Amino acid sequence: MTTLLLIRHGTTAATGKRLGGRTGAELDEGGVQQAKAAGERIADLPVKAVYASPLTRTWQTAEHVAAPFKLPVREAEGLLEVDYGRWTDRTLAQVSRTRRWKVVQSTPSLTVFPEGESIRGAQARATDEVERLVAAHRRQVIAAVSHADVIKAIVAFYLGQPLDLFQRLVIDPGSVTILDLGVGVRPALTRFNDNGGLDGAAYRRSARG
Repeated sequence: MTTLLLIRHGTTAATGKRLGGRTGAELDEGGVQQAKAAGERIADLPVKAVYASPLTRTWQTAEHVAAPFKLPVREAEGLLEVDYGRWTDRTLAQVSRTRRWKVVQSTPSLTVFPEGESIRGAQARATDEVERLVAAHRRQVIAAVSHADVIKAIVAFYLGQPLDLFQRLVIDPGSVTILDLGVGVRPALTRFNDNGGLDGAAYRRSARG
């Protein structure tokens, strides 16, 4: 059994205003504090490796998460943000007025972003990456810093939730979501969008494998 801590990056100046996508946006002051807080919250857990999407905001977050453990950050390209194509870095006000935005919200499984990626494709390559990490870290606790839509898609996959319902999930900046995963073992979601403490005394590994 592998325990995977999925952590969303901290805020940037674009968070909540623009459909950021694959940009070089850096953490803003609040995002740095969220990243540090995430690292502090999990500092008492036996984390053996820290991975991150290669974008600047996720990498910066991961460095703060890894600091308490004195671990290097490792790249996990499969956890990269969805490729929004021509929508990259457009304001939410702009994209929300398009006909395609209604499809994104109601039936995201049918969404392909203009000159970009489908949400189904993003889910597939992200879960492939998770499976690779789980195979490399059997019976360990690992952390991976990624993006809201990617984390939502991963959670939906392991819960057996239709992708068209993934917009019902909310992943806040700096939050921790925990999955217990293993070969031949039923996946378990043990924490979701958690911004509270994760101290060692309260932490319990699953006894299922």
